[in-house]
Amino acid sequence: MSLLNAILLGILQGLTEFLPVSSSGHLEILSHILNVNSEENLSFSIVVHGGTVLSTIVVFRKEIWQLLKGLFQFKFNPETEYLAKIGVSLIPILVVGLFFKDEVESLFGGGLLLVGCMLLLTSLLLFFASRHRGNGRPISYRDAFVIGVAQSVAVLPGLSRSGSTISTGLMLGNKREEVSRFSFLMVLIPIIGMNFLDIMKGEFSESALPAGVLLGGFIASFVTGVLACRLMIKIVNKGGLGWFSLYCLVVGTVVVVWSLI
Repeated sequence: MSLLNAILLGILQGLTEFLPVSSSGHLEILSHILNVNSEENLSFSIVVHGGTVLSTIVVFRKEIWQLLKGLFQFKFNPETEYLAKIGVSLIPILVVGLFFKDEVESLFGGGLLLVGCMLLLTSLLLFFASRHRGNGRPISYRDAFVIGVAQSVAVLPGLSRSGSTISTGLMLGNKREEVSRFSFLMVLIPIIGMNFLDIMKGEFSESALPAGVLLGGFIASFVTGVLACRLMIKIVNKGGLGWFSLYCLVVGTVVVVWSLI
């Protein structure tokens, strides 16, 4: 993988991690176009996901600090309740990670047909969410669990995580502002946890990628991640998911046709 390829993939990861168009699906597509080695991509994904985690922390630094302050008061307050809901949302992805990790990983790099089909499913979810105004109620524990189920299903390449969780929250009738914040904060622990496990397994030691290539991908994903995260918050608040539904429909159709010819 060249430095240019790393920067291009990092930019794509930063943009698509937060925009509801599937980062895994787009990375799979661009990896095929650039002919990037899939084994290199395993270690590279740790770095670019680290960049998007850092961008989330930067964008939501005030909210995260407030949650931490409330947590360390060691009493049940709005902050600990919010963190408890995030904990509930993590149950489904924890089950998938513990019992189906190998099966999920086998889906990555397995071809573009699955990516295209999942992009079409993302388009459908975004379409229904864009038509659903909801009643603006707060996220309950039940809602948190259902949103967590959506996140666990979105491990499939091509099915957007942010698109799935935000669409699910909106269709449940939750407040737009709460859905976008909850969607981005709930993913921090799973990504950090998966990256930590991959590092412990020695993904970096098995990678031949130079440090400059990894750094280029990290910086690119971080900078574009900050911009995309802020943009996505505005889009959700204004109810502008319809255009992303159309985009996923077009790209998904092209990918499906491309994979079949």
